[in-house]
Formats: sequence, C-alpha cells, structure tokens
Amino acid sequence: MSSLRALRPLLPILIGASIMLTMSMGLRQSLGVLMPALTKDVGVSVSQFTLAIAVQNLVWGFLQPFAGAWAVRAGYRMVMMVGAVLYVLGMVLLATAQGMVGITLGAGFAIGASMACTGSAIAMAVASRAVSATIRSTVLGIVSAAGSLGAMLAAPIGQALSQEYGWRAGAYGFVLLALIIVPSAWYAGRVDTLPTPPSPRGEQDSAWAATVQALKHPPFAVMTVAYFVCGMQLVFLTTHLPSYLDSCGLDPMLSAQALGMIGGFNILGSLFFGWAGGRWNKLLLLGGMYTLRSIGIAWYFLSDASPANTLIFAAIMGFLWMGVGPLVAGYIGDNFGLRWQAMLGGVAFMTHQVGSFFGAFGGGLAYDALGSYTLALQVGVALGLTAGLIQMAFAVARPGKPPSLAAA
Repeated sequence: MSSLRALRPLLPILIGASIMLTMSMGLRQSLGVLMPALTKDVGVSVSQFTLAIAVQNLVWGFLQPFAGAWAVRAGYRMVMMVGAVLYVLGMVLLATAQGMVGITLGAGFAIGASMACTGSAIAMAVASRAVSATIRSTVLGIVSAAGSLGAMLAAPIGQALSQEYGWRAGAYGFVLLALIIVPSAWYAGRVDTLPTPPSPRGEQDSAWAATVQALKHPPFAVMTVAYFVCGMQLVFLTTHLPSYLDSCGLDPMLSAQALGMIGGFNILGSLFFGWAGGRWNKLLLLGGMYTLRSIGIAWYFLSDASPANTLIFAAIMGFLWMGVGPLVAGYIGDNFGLRWQAMLGGVAFMTHQVGSFFGAFGGGLAYDALGSYTLALQVGVALGLTAGLIQMAFAVARPGKPPSLAAA
C-alpha cells in the first residue's frame, strides 16, 4: 500500500504515458475499418493498402532502437513530442490522400516513425523509470491496459463517421483524436527529471555495447525471435479482419465492434499479465500466450463466421493481446536495467515488426492471389504454435525467479 501511495507524485507521468500509448496504438489498430471504403474510392487494391500498413510496421520496427537510443541522449520528452507531431501529420496525409503515394506517406512512413517515438517501447520505458522494481510489472500491466482503450474509442468513431459521411470523415476524426497525443507526451516527458536506477549487469556506455550484451544472453535472443510471431498474428487481424467479415457478408459495424471487444478484453489481459509477470517466469507466460492465440485463430477461421463467434474470438484475442508488452519490457528491465530499456525493447521489437510486415502485406497478397485467407491463416497458426512451444520449453529449461520473489 505504501508503494502505491508513493505513486501519487508520479501520476502525471504515468497518466501521460498511458494516454499517449492508448491513442497511438488505438488509432493505428483501427485503420482497418477505413480499408473497404478507402480502397474502392481511391482505386487501390487490398494488397496495396496493406503494403502501406506493412511499411508502417517496418519503419516503426527499424526506427524503434534509434528512438530508444535517442531518448537516452536527448530525453524522453523530445522524442515523444516529435512522435506526437508526426502522428497528427500522418493522419492528415491519409485523410487527404488521392492515391497510393499519400496513403503510403501518411499511414506508412509518418505514422510508422511516430510509433517508434510514442508506442509501447517508449511508454513502457517511461513507466518503468517512474516506479520501483517491486511494483514495476504491475504498473506496466496497468499502463498497457490503458493502452487498450484507444481501439475501443477510435474504431467505433471511425466506423460510424465512415458509414455516415465517407471514409475521409472517419480519417479526419482520427486526426482530432491524434491531437490528444501532444499534451500527453509533454506530461509523460516529466520522467526526464527522475534518476535512472543502476543496471543489474553493469552500465554500458554505448547503445552498441548494450545491444551486444543483450544478444549474447540466450533467453533474450529466444524472446526476440519469438516476437516475430506476435507481430505477424496481431497485425494480420487488425488489418484483415474487417475485410474478412465484409467478404462473409456480415454487418460492416461488426468489425468495429470486434476491434472494440479486443480493446476491452485487452485491459483485463494486460492487467493479468502485468500482475503475473511479477510472480512467474515471463518467458513461460509469453510462450503460453503465443500458443493460445494460435489455437484461438485456428478455431475461429475453421468455423463459420457469425456475430456471436466473432465477438467471442475478439474477446479471446483481446485477453492475449498487449499483455506481451509488460512482459517483454519487464524482462528487459529486470535483466539489463532501465537506461537502455527502450533501445533494447526496440531491438527485440524489430523482429515483431518484420512479422507485422508479413502479417499485413503477406495476408493481402494471399487474399488477392487466392481469393481467401486460408493459406495465410495456416502459416500463421503453424508458426505461432512452433514459436510458443519452443519458448515455453526454453523457459522451463532455464527457469529464473521474478524480481519480486527473488527479493523476498
């Protein structure tokens, strides 16, 4: 209880990081609701639109380590404010796009670069520095849970505006929501005034030295490789689920309801996995999430799509969604300290975003070529089961105590 009371002076930082994360994640997760109308109006194919989303994920992934390293030198506030402005610019470019160039510059490059500065790696690093190790995993779960609210807000607003006034109105609605990121990033930037606790493995003077140290640590390498599957599965769903439901002849609003359901249950999952990460092996929990996700995807796409099973599927996926964030961030903070946490999180996240590229663009190519998502789903489920089981086996073979128990 005393630890929670000690959080009161830090609430502006934690609330700012949470709102920044919820809007940046929620808006990008909701871009799929614009896809059916946008592609018909602008005259681009599903695979072309998803190429822009794939570019977004690659730009985000490859810039993330640099954004994390920049935060060490220039401070988190500078990084997050640049990202906030880029997000608004990206949404404006998308809303005014007349073809593939505008879509790629806005939804691809600008939002991708912004996510490297305002997404989960930076938000989790900010929250980690603000709290003690004993409650860090729980607080990371809370911040991650707050990051789930954006999809619940953005997806229904974007879908409603798109249906009533056209997809550009939905995109302009996203512009207004993106403006919220700016003051949130400013308040979260107060974390720059707090000291950085020492690293358990000794401080590294450079980003390169910290990266080499982490990659030589086998559990970090396994976690990084498995992160590929996480990105592939999640971005495939956020990008292609609206199109899949449309091809099944279901109500277009169902896709927004499903994304909102994912956001709602994401709150419960993030809170649970944040709490669980402070008590059990984080790598074991991560492997379990990937395995259960793959089983859920196989069940849903092998059954006939209906409003009921779509919402049940969304609830399952939501519970297993962003709980990955606090587990990965917590593992890095526990083992390598907080100074280079955002940068090392970015190194791991690069594989996540390569997976996201294949989830978004590969799914679009498969659909355009075959007229269905069957092949993409088979590959996604097989890789998910493989990565999950390997990571769980590795965690059992190399168990470690979470910090809250080790310190007890």
